Amino acid sequence: MKKHASAVWEGDLKTGKGSISTESGSLKNAPYGFNTRFEGVPGTNPEELLGAAHAGCFSMALSNILGESGLKAERIDTRADVTLDKAEGGFAITAVHLTVKARIPGASEQTFRAAADKAKSGCPVSKVLKAAVTMDASLEG
Repeated sequence: MKKHASAVWEGDLKTGKGSISTESGSLKNAPYGFNTRFEGVPGTNPEELLGAAHAGCFSMALSNILGESGLKAERIDTRADVTLDKAEGGFAITAVHLTVKARIPGASEQTFRAAADKAKSGCPVSKVLKAAVTMDASLEG
């Protein structure tokens, strides 16, 4: 299976503007630029999109792993905080921290934690990242 997304960029780094689109149409010409990435101007940026992809991938992987144990989540709420740091030769994504809150009837803390750890290392987006991926996971009553 292959999926695609595309980006168009016009201009220089600081004053240029771009747009990002996805195959599904969920994003269609979503604006991005230096100002949306570094100055808090509305629009998207690569780090935000990577975080969304990672949170979604992790949540699905966790659901699958729980299902293999006979458990079904009522809700998995995952936030991915992506860190972009200045590094030698430019910038680098140096870390992703996942914060997971889940309601899973019948799950023990130990079972939940083991499933979350397996999903963190096993989801396809985690596997492609070279940055450190950390996580806080809590099972809600």
